[in-house]
Amino acid sequence: MGWRLAHIFRHPIKAHGREELPSVTLTEGRCLPFDRHWAVAHEAATLMPGWNACMNFTRGAKTPTLQAINAQFDDGTGQLTLTHPALAPLTFAPDTAEGQAEFLAWVAPLMDGGRAQPKRLVSAGRGMTDTDFESVSILNMASNRALGQRIGHDLGLDRWRGNLWLDGLAPWEEFDLIGREVQIGAVRLKVMERIGRCRATMVDCASGKIDVNTLDALEDGYGHTDFGVYAIVTQSGAAHAGDPAEIAA
Repeated sequence: MGWRLAHIFRHPIKAHGREELPSVTLTEGRCLPFDRHWAVAHEAATLMPGWNACMNFTRGAKTPTLQAINAQFDDGTGQLTLTHPALAPLTFAPDTAEGQAEFLAWVAPLMDGGRAQPKRLVSAGRGMTDTDFESVSILNMASNRALGQRIGHDLGLDRWRGNLWLDGLAPWEEFDLIGREVQIGAVRLKVMERIGRCRATMVDCASGKIDVNTLDALEDGYGHTDFGVYAIVTQSGAAHAGDPAEIAA
């Protein structure tokens, strides 16, 4: 089959930066550790206990400049470092009142004054994924290349905000995995559904500015605006970049 895990990414604060990991230990029923662990509730949010829908949070679909944030989380110290090409780096503790105040002051210059402004960092004891279940997103390097060739533009990977990138599949073959289980290293995941995409994917993550219309390109070329699939972990274990991947027996 020749599939392999090419890249692993997590996003400590939902829509506010990503970091690449060499390996990850996944737990049955859970998303990546500290993936979307925090989210930024805006001043118009109506929050319920636990998981909340993305409309309650500031995000790249509404504020493109957020897409240029990169992150590095230290699991040992609980310190998070954010960088952006227009700002000085910030290292802070997201679970402290002082750290949250530092973050809100840091992100304020990136926000559009005509939209609801960031109010506080929230966590729910689980990943604030776009799905109401704790999902792991699986994306296909070949699909990204195919879409980029269609547009005539190198799309990179960051704009899709994915977790696990597989190489060796045919373009769009990931959609054929829905309802099946995939083994990646020691981890097994069941693929649940396609990922419907939003305007955040139109943004160049180096600049935080819209550079291509990914949604029109998907619709015109393939009759949908989906990219990647959501999965749930069904067998705990570790996965490393470069690990083989295959459909589970």
